[in-house]
Amino acid sequence: MDDAKLLVVDGNSLINRAYYAMRRPMITRDGIYTQGIFGFLNMLNRVLREYDPGFAAVAWDRKAPTFRHKAYDGYKAGRKKMPEELAMELPLMKEILTDLGIKNLEMDGFEADDIIGTVSRMGEEAGLSSLIVTGDRDALQLASDQTKILFTKKGISEFEIYDREKMLERYSLTPEQFIDLKGLMGDNSDNLPGIPGVGEKTGIKLLKQFGSLANLLSHTDEISAKGLREKVESNALLAEMSRKLAVICRTVPLDLEIEDLRRKEIDYDSLVTIYSKLEFNRFLEALHKEGEGASTLSASGVKEDGDTDQAENGVNAENLSEIRIDQEEQLKNLSCIPKEAEVGLLVFGNDDHVQMPSIEGIALLWENNFFYISEKAVQKEDTDLFSILRDLKPHWFGHNLISSYYSLMARGISEFTTAYDTKVAEYVLDPSASDYSLKLLLQKAFRQDIPTEKEFQKDISKTERAEDAENKKEQYAKTALLGSASLWRIQKEKLTKEELLPLCENLEFPLIEVLASMEHAGVTVDRNVLEEIGDDLLAQIHTLETRIYERAGETFNINSPKQLGTILFEKLGLPSGKKTKTGYSTSADILEKIKDKDPIVSMILEYRTVSKLRSTYVDGLIPLIGEDGKIHAHFQQTVAATGRLSCTEPNLQNIPVRTEIGRNLRKAFVAGEGASFVGADYSQIELRVLAHMSGDENLIQAFNEGQDIHRTTAARVFNKDYDAVTPLDRSRAKAVNFGVVYGMSSFGLSEEIHVSRKEAERYIKDYFSKHPKVQAFMDQAVKDCKEKGYSETILGRRRYIHEINSPNFMVRKLGERL
Repeated sequence: MDDAKLLVVDGNSLINRAYYAMRRPMITRDGIYTQGIFGFLNMLNRVLREYDPGFAAVAWDRKAPTFRHKAYDGYKAGRKKMPEELAMELPLMKEILTDLGIKNLEMDGFEADDIIGTVSRMGEEAGLSSLIVTGDRDALQLASDQTKILFTKKGISEFEIYDREKMLERYSLTPEQFIDLKGLMGDNSDNLPGIPGVGEKTGIKLLKQFGSLANLLSHTDEISAKGLREKVESNALLAEMSRKLAVICRTVPLDLEIEDLRRKEIDYDSLVTIYSKLEFNRFLEALHKEGEGASTLSASGVKEDGDTDQAENGVNAENLSEIRIDQEEQLKNLSCIPKEAEVGLLVFGNDDHVQMPSIEGIALLWENNFFYISEKAVQKEDTDLFSILRDLKPHWFGHNLISSYYSLMARGISEFTTAYDTKVAEYVLDPSASDYSLKLLLQKAFRQDIPTEKEFQKDISKTERAEDAENKKEQYAKTALLGSASLWRIQKEKLTKEELLPLCENLEFPLIEVLASMEHAGVTVDRNVLEEIGDDLLAQIHTLETRIYERAGETFNINSPKQLGTILFEKLGLPSGKKTKTGYSTSADILEKIKDKDPIVSMILEYRTVSKLRSTYVDGLIPLIGEDGKIHAHFQQTVAATGRLSCTEPNLQNIPVRTEIGRNLRKAFVAGEGASFVGADYSQIELRVLAHMSGDENLIQAFNEGQDIHRTTAARVFNKDYDAVTPLDRSRAKAVNFGVVYGMSSFGLSEEIHVSRKEAERYIKDYFSKHPKVQAFMDQAVKDCKEKGYSETILGRRRYIHEINSPNFMVRKLGERL
């Protein structure tokens, strides 16, 4: 830290800017709004890194009226009240600052600006170089050769630094004259009137001529413009009052010395607790990288204070027996594990689904026995290891077991029983989280830091000696399995308390084996079909390129927005959107609006479509075909907050079906020898679920009688006989059926089916009058969610919906739709 530097932050200004800079609210599982704190910390951390001050303070406004309010009733009148969500964040923000060793300052009767002015004066008197961070231009009057202002221009991402020289450059005024400028032009945000009709440009011109407001008011007869002279003369008192209120007080009676602002040691343990509560995973990771003062677990899983972690399966890290197996004859050591015991599992190997999986080490944990089976022992083709594991039929536990199962399936093990998976369990507990890595879970639970899987693999790849690599794998596996065992105990308590354990045990854990077997089985792909499609698409691309160049009159890079913009909007003179710093926008929505202006635009849109199809579904799929001629996609159960499966590398759920190219692409996927493809689908699954959960007799009857549900709805809502319903009626009823279920408004429905809003409103009203239990069910769902904070499926899966109780109308309505 630099003991010659002082940092002073305008707390209210910065957290307000951070709060409004975020497009979507950030809300924790417990309903805590965090976007203001998150943005504030991003900015603060950046300044601390770059400036590294030895002294720091954050100044805050208080609710009590200040001397300015007492002097002028209209001061800050009409200013927008702080949102309740942001007000909730302030105590937490101040707590974090204390943990960071930074002083919070506030005082009744004074604003944050006054405290900032006083502290910066103290810094100047102590010979310190000061930096004031704010989004309030009032602070520019404090700029000097010794004190700089870091002004946030836009949100919390763009900044300007002001000192005396910069003030002269930007405003042609000194910092002292800037106060006079505020007197002349007023301030809308503070409701300071100033002189009506005098803005920044006129104010600066007057001050350059007269030097100060006082001198100006003494020599108004020298103002050449009659109208301006009259304005100044008739509003002189307003200008003087505005200036007086704009002056920052630099003599606030703060009971502190400059030494009291020296940065204290960071309270790592307290910060880990609060960052975990606020779900700030990135900040947590940064804390652990600093590592100063944070309590950790040792590689054996024992806390530094000597406490041990007793896991669900009886593992006691203190009395751990460690057994290394390098030779075939050493496999007898596994004989102590009884059949169907709960055993921790971690398989090291190649998880690249394009190549056949390889195994480069296996770690097992049973009770107080840790086994590491080295790569040398595992890679023997005729090893008895896999027969032993098959016969033991363990109930496996660990973290992200699907990866280990996939590797073991390649060595002939086909049946797995999952006792517990800490990654899947954490997902059930917190389905909206973005990170379920073991690294993060151990950081949050035990202040323990281990590398991520990717970091560990990178470290291993750099290790030259095989023996060193084996030792690293053994130590990593021991820490990981002991950590998983300890997490099991903690998570199970939460799952039991929240009645989520049955969901894990009856659905999620058994599903791991199913998904691993799907990945292992893969799907056969005819490479020739894909290459033929690729050749055809390439020919289309070349044809389109030729036509585009002919119309443009020259060759250019069609994929370059800059070059394309020049051709379209300058050479061909087509109407353009707003020109940005980087040139014209050539986005799809811009081109769609002008495609009837010139044939080249339609050619470009088609060129982009065909190019994307080739890169995504031909160039993208061919490299993923494995050595066995199959694509082994990844199936993930911990991605979607709703419990829906996710498929990646490639996303097989996303191959188009309604276009000709999509249908051709699907021909490349073929059934293996002796197998067939089977297609299965539900008819109107959402509406069947709705019928069951609402108990609505009309819906139930329609399904039980095998009626066309949309035709039936049309007949009811439009008061027609079933047989008299037209295709248009059915189409509109379909939109009503699905729109109503997902909370579509009358405006949304009117746009969807092209009727007036009034007519759409009547359709919705008629639907609910004919299906009263649907209305009651939906109302109850919203009511229950407001009380509990989550929605629940029939199997007990929860979706936490924090938006449901937001004071903001639009956010609350989003929560109701969710």
